[in-house]
Amino acid sequence: MALQTCPKCKENSFTWFINGKTHLTSWSCFNCDYEAKENESDLCVCENCEQQTKTKLKDKEKEYWWCSNCDETSDL
Repeated sequence: MALQTCPKCKENSFTWFINGKTHLTSWSCFNCDYEAKENESDLCVCENCEQQTKTKLKDKEKEYWWCSNCDETSDL
């Protein structure tokens, strides 16, 4: 698994794992302990990089779009 740029702290320490009980993809940051769940059914093309790597992430406070290719985030 390649590390991604964390949407919260902007460090290259964001990675994913699949929760065995719920089968949801969970993301976590080794630097700031940020955690979010991915909604894989909402994958779409990113307007910034034009790749189909934009997905919804949901944390304890909000849900938003995040592109794993270019690390752009946007509100829903």
